[in-house]
Amino acid sequence: MRWSKSYLFTLREAPADAEIPSHILMVRAGLIRKVAAGIYTYGPLALKALRKFEQIVREELNVRGCQELLMPMVQPKELWDETGRWTEMGEGLQKFKNRNGHEFCLGATHEEVITDFVRKDVKSYRDLPFNLYQIQTKYRDEIRPRFGLMRGREFLMKDAYSFDLDQEGAERSYQLMREAYQAIFTRLGARFVVVAADSGNIGGNRSEEFHILADSGEDQLLVSEDGLFAANVEVCPALLKEENRAASIDQASAQGGAPEELATPGLKTIADLAKSTGLAPEQLVKTLFFMTEAQEPICVLLRGCDEANPVKIKNALGLANPPRLLLDQEVKDLTGAWPGSCGPVGLKIPIYMDQAVERMDNYMVGANRDGFHLKGVSHRRGHFKVTQVGDLRLAQEGDPNPQGQGKLKAYRGIEVGHIFYLGSKYSQAMEAQFLGEDGQLKPIEMGCYGIGVGRSIQAVIEQNHDKDGIIWPPSVAPFHVHVCMLDPEDSQVQQWVDTLEKELFAKGHEVFVDDRAERPGVKFKDADLLGFPLRVNLGARGLGQSEVEIVERKSKEIVKVSPENLVETLLKKLGESQ
Repeated sequence: MRWSKSYLFTLREAPADAEIPSHILMVRAGLIRKVAAGIYTYGPLALKALRKFEQIVREELNVRGCQELLMPMVQPKELWDETGRWTEMGEGLQKFKNRNGHEFCLGATHEEVITDFVRKDVKSYRDLPFNLYQIQTKYRDEIRPRFGLMRGREFLMKDAYSFDLDQEGAERSYQLMREAYQAIFTRLGARFVVVAADSGNIGGNRSEEFHILADSGEDQLLVSEDGLFAANVEVCPALLKEENRAASIDQASAQGGAPEELATPGLKTIADLAKSTGLAPEQLVKTLFFMTEAQEPICVLLRGCDEANPVKIKNALGLANPPRLLLDQEVKDLTGAWPGSCGPVGLKIPIYMDQAVERMDNYMVGANRDGFHLKGVSHRRGHFKVTQVGDLRLAQEGDPNPQGQGKLKAYRGIEVGHIFYLGSKYSQAMEAQFLGEDGQLKPIEMGCYGIGVGRSIQAVIEQNHDKDGIIWPPSVAPFHVHVCMLDPEDSQVQQWVDTLEKELFAKGHEVFVDDRAERPGVKFKDADLLGFPLRVNLGARGLGQSEVEIVERKSKEIVKVSPENLVETLLKKLGESQ
């Protein structure tokens, strides 16, 4: 491919709306162009990378017996009503009506459609098992689309669905897809980790995420020092570093006295309260208020040093979505005090207590009166009633390993894949059944498995770049060799470039030739920005001296070879990099 014949326009400056390196580089390199918030056009180079990654995905799935199909992006409301997700999915589901007033949505996911497709054909246990997948556009109306393809509204996704006779078979399918995903991301050339995760509104009782590690990743991951345990912070069990209860604030009150009111004017934060009282945050209790999707307020109690985990709260309450944190005015209306002066004593709403607080006694909480706190409070002595105790806090680096020795270490990750064991959630709701060998009707056991195709490409750029530009892994690089044609009008240079293109293409390697009438420095900067694995600087002077430069993009190492050894050297280097 010659630059002069391609549609490629690079930018010198970073776009104003790009915040992370991969987004900046993808725009500067002409890979993507924004159409609207969260919606992008993929340029030719981006599409080449996407197609190469899709091919990796197809090869790994097909070899494991999966079959590709294609489902519609537009889906009727009736299917989503069968599972209850028409309302459960919330505003992220883009809904509309056609000219006849019939309601539809843009496909955010395809569990309903695939279950409907299968239930029309599967009748007997002899028809199972099988796994169907597609690579197709999805749409989710994100509140704040950002970071380019990382959190877009329209995106390209691979989603697969397994159908089995029983739980044992479904577990085998789940494990097979887990292995497929490990092979896919290994071939991509990314450093990744597999972590336990929350199933969200997809459902099911088991799920794992595949994360490409990157400092700018939106997700926090906690991994044990021995590497045998890993989880998204959303679901990571939070164990206490020590089993002893926090020291009593007032030993006298331990004998059964009532809480004592203490004036705390201007002390609205845990930090302020700790500084004023001399107590450590671990000895204080914070009171938070949330609103469930049923519009019911709840109270959550945590140690002053801890942060609430909305996903754990959601799971503890059996909700479909994490509860919303109340606004300051809502807290005032509910308790009579502004946040910072609120506590559980006297509340008439459900109170959920983190297990770390359950082990405490004689602690300080807000008095539900502005500028006042209560000390010597104890749930053990009936100062307030606890609805439920559980693990409700965010685990953090340094916490004990939940499944072994040592501590947890924190990483940042970009979620690029997610696998779920669904069980019979969708098949029960939509009556996707089969006749078993015993003559009884049974629901199909299902699993679902997603990969963000576009997000994976951007994530690998986020992980592989430097100050000069992208560093493509060979597996998905749009081109393998970038030839900087330093004297494009020279006939001898043209002849060598033509020969180089043909010989490398015959060996399965794609060549991009910068044949523009630009200065060498401009061409070198663009080559670094585009980031193909190898660059060849080929000009009349080098040919005259029987010396051609090969530059490795990742290491910036320069090797000088004779024109006659150029192809052989390139093939060797390309073989080593794959």
